[in-house]
Amino acid sequence: MVKIGRRTTFNAAHRLHNDNWSQEKNIAVFGKCNSPNYHGHNYVLETWVEGEIDPETGFVISLTELKNIIKEEIEEEFDHRNLNLDVAAFENLNPTAENIAKVIYEKLKPRLANNKLTIRLYETQNNMVEYTGKELRITNETNT
Repeated sequence: MVKIGRRTTFNAAHRLHNDNWSQEKNIAVFGKCNSPNYHGHNYVLETWVEGEIDPETGFVISLTELKNIIKEEIEEEFDHRNLNLDVAAFENLNPTAENIAKVIYEKLKPRLANNKLTIRLYETQNNMVEYTGKELRITNETNT
């Protein structure tokens, strides 16, 4: 098995908020990320695909094909958007880094069904999430 990856970026705004909580609890849990005016990030997305090498092409997947899949499924919908307001997947889902990584995985997996997929999403230089469809790993060195 071989694992290959592609890194891309997108810029998006979001607000972390739970409508079932008081404003005080939202601020206590989400802090600055609960701003009613939203806030943005320059997200870095790593998409890792693991599989067998095709003996005819020498590829697990063509990186051009992977680039196009990511562009069509993620960048066109997420880049320069307000995730809460513009992306249907977050209509009833809090757009935390964890949920964004899971949504990205679920959007990409059908097009990469023959391979194992790992999503790494960097929300900041210090905060990142990894999602493999089975487990979620979070590294949070600072709060924002």
